[in-house]
Amino acid sequence: MRTVINGRFLCASQTGVQRVAANLILAVDSLLAERGATAAGDWVVRAPRGAQARFPLKSMRFAGDSLLMGHAWEQLELPLATGRAELINLCNAGPLNVPSALTVIHDAQVYLTPQSYSQAFASWYRFALPRLAARSRRVATVSEFSKNMLARFGVAPLERIAVIPNGVDHILQVPADDAVRRRLGLTLTPYVVAFGSLQPHKNLALLLRAFAAPALADIQLVVCGGLEAAEVERALGVAPGRNVLFAGRVTDGEIRALLEGAVCLACPSTTEGFGLPPLEAMRLGCPAVVSPAGALPEVCGSAAVYAAADDPGAWVAAIGELATDAGVREACRSRSQAHAAQYTWRRSAERLLDLLAADA
Repeated sequence: MRTVINGRFLCASQTGVQRVAANLILAVDSLLAERGATAAGDWVVRAPRGAQARFPLKSMRFAGDSLLMGHAWEQLELPLATGRAELINLCNAGPLNVPSALTVIHDAQVYLTPQSYSQAFASWYRFALPRLAARSRRVATVSEFSKNMLARFGVAPLERIAVIPNGVDHILQVPADDAVRRRLGLTLTPYVVAFGSLQPHKNLALLLRAFAAPALADIQLVVCGGLEAAEVERALGVAPGRNVLFAGRVTDGEIRALLEGAVCLACPSTTEGFGLPPLEAMRLGCPAVVSPAGALPEVCGSAAVYAAADDPGAWVAAIGELATDAGVREACRSRSQAHAAQYTWRRSAERLLDLLAADA
């Protein structure tokens, strides 16, 4: 059986969804190599021209030759190149006019928090997702929460949606770049890591209010991502305090180093379809303080520390205890690592292959 993976995501900048797709492909490729040529069949990662395979493949082939690019390639050329093969879409998108074997829709955020996206983006996805799901033999998503939300908003019925949780062991494959802590002046300062976004559901304003409290005055909030203080104040109406440091864009190695030295990771989102950053932190032994919202309780379980998404005082208390009580912090580190170790890309790949075999 010939199987084609939609590789349009390889033309985009790497976000969480693209990172998931790449790691899932690598894990499936490794499993196919273990099972031998008969099991592997003919698998192709097909992408528009200009795309590059960002990862080594053992059993699959990469095909990046095409006439078109972008949406035009996906809607017009990919169906022709796929022919009668099984088509897999891993990144919330795919051709609307041909059947697919499996489509991964990561979350229902365009329905739950449309204000986090441009009107054009949200409208397109609300139009496209149900149609894409209807053309797919099976829909997959990353959590039971997302499964229920996709069914609630009519994207697909519950019985046609499977759950393939993300893995997190990729974070162990990148060496820590400890120079980042020296560059940011964090070698002697306790700090908390957060990933910055102005999307309303990421709830960055709550963290800024929490870090304005006197109890956290001696703890630094390190915000990773392409944000600047003035931009944040204009967008959120909250002035970042002196103990808020905008680190800019950081590499995977720098992220690992920051998490390994942090008091905790803070994730105050009002909803998440999965919650990969908290789980990455936990796998490295970094406690995660998260809101009890979306898929976060499902994914983080009892290993995380919880604080309400609308209560800055709860975040002050949770972060303060982790920063000042070594016993609490070490117990949380141990629980975090053990819990997050359950989430591997190999398990995700096995689940994907089992779904394809069952639906064949």
